[in-house]
Amino acid sequence: MEYRPFGRTGVMVSPLCLGTLNFGGPTDERESLAIIEKAVAGGINCIDTANTYNKGETERIVGRALKRMGNRDRVFLATKVFNTTGDGPNDRGVSRLHILRECENSLRRLQVECIDLYQLHRPSFEVPPDETLRALDDLVRAGKVRYIGTSTFPAWKIMEAIAISERLGLNRYVSEQPPWPRVSWRGATPSTARCPREAGAPAGIRSIPTASPARARWSGSNSRPTPGAAA
Repeated sequence: MEYRPFGRTGVMVSPLCLGTLNFGGPTDERESLAIIEKAVAGGINCIDTANTYNKGETERIVGRALKRMGNRDRVFLATKVFNTTGDGPNDRGVSRLHILRECENSLRRLQVECIDLYQLHRPSFEVPPDETLRALDDLVRAGKVRYIGTSTFPAWKIMEAIAISERLGLNRYVSEQPPWPRVSWRGATPSTARCPREAGAPAGIRSIPTASPARARWSGSNSRPTPGAAA
């Protein structure tokens, strides 16, 4: 397996990342565990999930797989936060309250002490970015998260956050998970590849394209195969 640098972090990851959207849903636990073990045995060292996939069951399955394989240190583990987890007014979004609480829930379901990459599943236009970044920075400094990233963010939101992180001395985003192809159910998403360069150096944002927004378009009567694994 060929491994590549994960942006500016120095971490080396496989060119393919195992997406887990269907695990615990259409794909039952037994098959999900087999897929994870086969992927890791084949050299894939990046697994991506989210706190709300199948109401948390996906994270539980990933956690059981890691524990059963006994090779947590070989896997670059990514999960996400934002989407609705309950009926309360604070059970979604990127507030400090929701992020800190959901990180603890993800750690418990995944049965790990630290998440390698903690991503915001969607951008927020309500919570000030410094509020969100301070919460994520606290998780990194507490040793519960190693790196932070985004998903489906427009390029300008990423660059705004990087500028705020630099000004306040906070940990910054290292990755973005854009929909692939670039047209989703909400229309075109500006590519992070168009991010300007900061201070003459690359922004250092690693792209993790996900095929999930396009899967409905390429299923059913359409015979074209879905590319890659949904993340």
